[in-house]
Amino acid sequence: MIRLSIAVALVAVFCPPDARGQSSEPKPTEGLPVTDPLVIAKCSTCHKKDDKGNLSRISWERTTPEGWEEVIKRMVRLNGLTLTPDEARSIIKSLSASHGLAPEEAKPVAYMPEHRIVDEAYPSEVIHSACASCHPFGRVASFRRSPEEWKLLVDMHEALYPVTDLTAFHRRRSPGAAAPGDNSATPAGPPPPQPVDQAIEYLTKTYPLETPEWAAWRARSRPPKLAGKWLASAHIAGKGAYWGEVNIGAGAAPDEFTTTIRLEPIGGGPVIERSGKVAVFNGYAWRGRSTGAASGSAPGDIPAEMRESMMIDPDQSQAQGRWFWGSYGEFGVDVKLWKATGVASIVGLDRPSLKAGSQTQRIRIVGDSFPAQLSPADVDFGSGVSIRRVVSHTPREVVVEVDVAANAINGRRDISVGQAVLPNAIAVYDRIDSIKVIPGTSIARLGGASQRPKGYQQFEVMAYNRGADGKPGTADDVELGPVEVAWSMEEFYETFGDDDKEFVGTLNPSGLFTPALDGPNPQRKQMRNNYGTVWVVATAKSEKDQNGRPLSARSYLVVSVPLFIIWDQEVAP
Repeated sequence: MIRLSIAVALVAVFCPPDARGQSSEPKPTEGLPVTDPLVIAKCSTCHKKDDKGNLSRISWERTTPEGWEEVIKRMVRLNGLTLTPDEARSIIKSLSASHGLAPEEAKPVAYMPEHRIVDEAYPSEVIHSACASCHPFGRVASFRRSPEEWKLLVDMHEALYPVTDLTAFHRRRSPGAAAPGDNSATPAGPPPPQPVDQAIEYLTKTYPLETPEWAAWRARSRPPKLAGKWLASAHIAGKGAYWGEVNIGAGAAPDEFTTTIRLEPIGGGPVIERSGKVAVFNGYAWRGRSTGAASGSAPGDIPAEMRESMMIDPDQSQAQGRWFWGSYGEFGVDVKLWKATGVASIVGLDRPSLKAGSQTQRIRIVGDSFPAQLSPADVDFGSGVSIRRVVSHTPREVVVEVDVAANAINGRRDISVGQAVLPNAIAVYDRIDSIKVIPGTSIARLGGASQRPKGYQQFEVMAYNRGADGKPGTADDVELGPVEVAWSMEEFYETFGDDDKEFVGTLNPSGLFTPALDGPNPQRKQMRNNYGTVWVVATAKSEKDQNGRPLSARSYLVVSVPLFIIWDQEVAP
């Protein structure tokens, strides 16, 4: 039975539709024609072209630049496709534009090209077991397909990875048998649909080929016009907030650009200066690479090279995303860019919050094109905060002293300098009610002994006020910024005699976790590897709860074995 299903799946994947006797059957969904001569020349040998300009399989799929890169690599590995790097890049550009995703479709899965580790939300446990047992669900959600194509994707998995048929796609039980965990004497009735069938039904409805978002984007998309000065606001975990400029120039093609980057720590310290190249896919998907002097050789130091993944707003006035480095992209810079227009703009402040009742607080406001003349009346921090005086000002920086009323309302405030406004720029609070370790769940990877790289994890802590509802740990809590903490690890008990904390790695005073070496460890029971799960604990040095105990928080950390095979890397110029 299994051999037969594999044979059928192989036919489904590797034989074109007309070879399977289906040429007379109309496609259930109209395809998206392929018009690029290079794509047609390189792909139509295997993907038959019809009288409407559709190429089999290709015309019934849409995905991100990274998705098309995965497809092309699979064609090279399995089907003998030969391409030069320039041809591959050109095909990815073309398909990303004609068979890509709208910005609204790409945004929910932006964490994939940005290499962020997130807690994915699965539609159901069935979908989780059918799809996410082997890869992130974000990879699935990065594609749009016709119903037939979703079914052919299953065929491909069963042909190339037959084990999925038993481990993920199907659950074996006879009709009328009780469902797993059902101990009742009465049979459960007909078995429910198999996981793979439920998954196909969900994916067909949720991620169809044609969507209103895609139709709208095809009409409104335009070539990127990014040249000029952009203001930058950035945050590096473990290092703090930065601000600066990114000057963008023309590149070798209309959708390619050069960049000159300068980021300055708002709290003071070494400036980051870099230069780079960027390719923009489908009018909004920024993929870049920058180089500059390395700040050091320790884990987490700014490297000589980093990658960039951002999304440009449809009006091309802003961009946001992540610049990253590390063997797993585990280190990164959260970046937001605004196009400088010559109008006064506020980029950020040198502190995230003010305590009620505090006096003569000096605050540095950074931005661009501030007015030449400023008085205290031109600067506003909202109710309960009065501007004592303007200490200094330049076109790029304003320093003021403020007083905060003892009864000032807790919450975030907009600030304004002349006509420039930065929404939710600073928080006012009466006390710190809780702290949180960020990220709340994470993964690090062993390495070194096997010549595979280690995967590190940088933690940081954010303080919160209880918010309007008066209850800490709820959705309206007000973020106040980082606080000083002491770091430690505790055991996450999963088995009797659990001893992971002693072997998985070390945590330094700055919250950087360094995993241990991989490989069997003679010091562990049964010579186990140094993998395991632990709690990363932060204990505030000066902030206490209502009972006088130091505030604390913890994060769940999985320390795993190395990732021995990395098939696909992100798109970059």
